[in-house]
Amino acid sequence: MSDTEAELREQLMDAFADADYPVENQMGLVPALPNGPATSFEAGDKTFSAMELATKLSGHAEFPYDDVDSLVDDIIAGLKAEDDL
Repeated sequence: MSDTEAELREQLMDAFADADYPVENQMGLVPALPNGPATSFEAGDKTFSAMELATKLSGHAEFPYDDVDSLVDDIIAGLKAEDDL
């Protein structure tokens, strides 16, 4: 795991840890974000807004999510699949 991936994973875990699981769709994650849809994640030379992540990962997410670990795993996998990480 690269430093960028580890840093991003930590930020995503922190941001989504308090979501109301199970989360049925992307909109269910918005209340957990510190700045709502304007929240951004920065790691290494990468910056992603929450809205950007939602758009990039729409085809990779498999809702519902029962826990933060599976959600973050899919976000990271989706970013890798899109060559963004």
